[in-house]
Formats: sequence, structure tokens, C-alpha cells
Amino acid sequence: MIELAAPLALLLLPLPVLVFWLAPPHKQRMPALRLPFFHRYLAAAGVTPSDGAQVVARPLWVWLTGALCWALLVLALARPEQVSAPIHWQTSARDLIVAVDISGSMDEKDFAAQGEAPLQRLEGVKPVIADFLQGREGERVALLVFGSKAYVQSPLTTDLDTLQALLKRTQVGMAGPHTALGDAIGLAIRQFDASEVEQRLLILLSDGADTGSRMSPVNAAQIAADRQVRIITIAIGDPNGSGENRVDTATLKAIAAATGGAGFTAADQAALAQVYQQIDALAPRKVADHSYRERRPLAAWPMGLALLVMALAWALRNGQLSARAPL
Repeated sequence: MIELAAPLALLLLPLPVLVFWLAPPHKQRMPALRLPFFHRYLAAAGVTPSDGAQVVARPLWVWLTGALCWALLVLALARPEQVSAPIHWQTSARDLIVAVDISGSMDEKDFAAQGEAPLQRLEGVKPVIADFLQGREGERVALLVFGSKAYVQSPLTTDLDTLQALLKRTQVGMAGPHTALGDAIGLAIRQFDASEVEQRLLILLSDGADTGSRMSPVNAAQIAADRQVRIITIAIGDPNGSGENRVDTATLKAIAAATGGAGFTAADQAALAQVYQQIDALAPRKVADHSYRERRPLAAWPMGLALLVMALAWALRNGQLSARAPL
């Protein structure tokens, strides 16, 4: 498809007609030979004298050539461009961080799977997280893991395949035996600080109470709320357990409430899958659509054609003059 970048330039097309119609004719004095007895010569020749002014008649091809060259130059001023079909792509309108607890308590084999024996908590959680991440196409997602300390397993990225591979390689105990919820939230905040996207969501998945953070999880959540970070918590462990194996649902819900998020509890894969469906409804995937058209300027073509026409007209005129010249 061809478009004109400056279509108003086409208003110049009738300009030569207006100049020809409104501007006075150009007058030029020419040298002449004064003859005595001029009238006698004319009478002898049988010629009737006329005014000295004369309008030079131009051939039709000269007018047509001038009109064509002017039209081509005006078309070049209109800057024609060849426009490609629109190229669409999406960019993330929201950054998402998934923080997964890999403390020692996640080694418990009590996470129920449909039709199978109870799995290790982390191994039971991984497939559901992987399915959730698969639906994040177009979003930037980061993966954090935490135990005694919090670590960035993958920074914010749109490369979901690499993220899935890193998730598969994550093992219980890689980050220490304890649970540092507050540190995980603090690390997520630092990751979001490097982002220019305003919508920020943290999904915090844990099966134990906070036992090793340098900052209270609720205080960390309040800082996250000040940074416009929304937190959704998912409790995996047994609320009736003891020690580090007891999930502190009250703290997790307080963390979510402080940021305007939501708190969920999941005891098996089916329940966790339903939780992620609720998360999709609560915080649907957000991407920004963009489009681009490649533009190729074509102004050189009418300009080049105008030069070619003028060169041919000049050569034709000189050829005619040479043919009329006496030998």
C-alpha cells in the first residue's frame, strides 16, 4: 500500500495554471535593424506590417512535458511512501513474580495428587505452577525461591521456557531449611524497583511460618503496598501442624490484606489448580498491544522520472534546432 506523508503538497498542482492566468506576460526587448524606406520594401514585398510584439508559440509536446514534470515534482513533495502490512506484537503491562518456598518442610510427602500416592510438597506444586506460568504468554515473570534466605532463580523475563526449566531444577533445601517470608517479600520489592511497569503482582507460596526473616513479613508487606505491589498468598502446609511445619495462615492473610491482595489455602493439586484459576479471575493477564508499519520512502522515483523527462525534452529540442540550422 502506498500513502502520502504530506498530501497537502498536492494543492500546488494548479499553481502553473494560476500563474499563467494571473501573471502578466513577460516582455523582452530585442535588437532590430532600422531600414530606410521600410514601407516601400513592405509594399514591394506585398506584406502588411504588424505590431512589433510577438508571442512565441510553443509546440504541444512542450506544454505536456512541462505539465508532466511539474506533476512529478509535486508528487515528490507529497512524499509517497510504501507502507507494509501492520506488524503486531505485545509487551507486558504487568510484572509478575512467583516466590516459592523450598525450605525443609516442603520435603513432606503429604501433597495429594489425583489418582496417585501423596507427593512431596514441592514436587506436587511444580506441575500446577508450570501450568499457571504457561498461561502468562506476553507477561514478564520472575521466579524467586526462599528458605533461610531468598534468592532470584530467574529475573523478570518473557522467556517462559527457561523459567519452566529453572523451576524443574529447583530442589528442597537449596536455600536452607528455615522459612524467611519477610526476606522473600523484600527481594521481590527490589526486583520490582528495577521495573518501569506500574502494575506489579507477587504470588507468594509457602507451607511454613516465618522463622528466619530479618524483617517482619507484615512490615515487608506494608512496604510493598507503598510501592504499589499487590501480593497474593497461597498456604500449602497443615494449619494444625507444629513447629516449622505449621503454616501460619493468619500471617499470610495479613500479608495479602496489607497490599489489597487475597489469601488462599491449598492442600492438594486440585485445590491449588482452583486457586490459580481464582487468581486468573482476580488478576487477569495484562499485556499491551503494539503495532508498527514499515515505511519505505518513494519520493526519489518521481524526482528521477522528472529529471529523465526533462533530459529527453532538452535533447529533442536541441535536435530540432540542429535540424533547422542552415548548413
